Amino acid sequence: MHSTSPPPLVLASTSPFRRDLLARLGLPFVTADPATDETPRPGEPPEALALRLSEAKARAVADQFPGALIIGSDQVATCDGEIFGKPGNHARAVQQLQRLRGKTVNFFTGLCLLDTRNGQAHLRGIPTLVTFRDLTDAEIETYLAREPAYNCAGSAKSEGLGIALIARLEGSDPNALVGLPLIALCDLFRATGLQVL
Repeated sequence: MHSTSPPPLVLASTSPFRRDLLARLGLPFVTADPATDETPRPGEPPEALALRLSEAKARAVADQFPGALIIGSDQVATCDGEIFGKPGNHARAVQQLQRLRGKTVNFFTGLCLLDTRNGQAHLRGIPTLVTFRDLTDAEIETYLAREPAYNCAGSAKSEGLGIALIARLEGSDPNALVGLPLIALCDLFRATGLQVL
């Protein structure tokens, strides 16, 4: 019989989407702002960038939470060798969606579970392939007027109206596209001894 209580759980993210996803598991957790520089290194592949940043976010708050399990996650959208980040404004969102229409984009999500009890970082990378419809300029404008997804890589929120932009999805976890792959996270929890059920 275990007499020790589970370690505190920390989500190193200010994303309301990731917070809502983690809340689905019914585990108590707190959030912390990792304030991490997300600039890619010269020649860094998109997948490596997402994994590096997911670990960097978790480690950025580690000193504040000794003895905790810290979740870091980062997503990079990539197509034809180019990274598509958060557009930040309307003009860049229009430009992104124009360039991505009719194409398949890899929304690659890096996930890190950092166990501050031993400093060990457990990493996973989860690809989700999203094929965009061949959108007209009018459809792009209508979408962004109704759902200004300026804080989303690739300028689309699949959990909202953005699903109408998509022709097909291919991936192992629908939550990964929103920003936190819960299936992989449950696996990592088990590996560190945290029971979800």
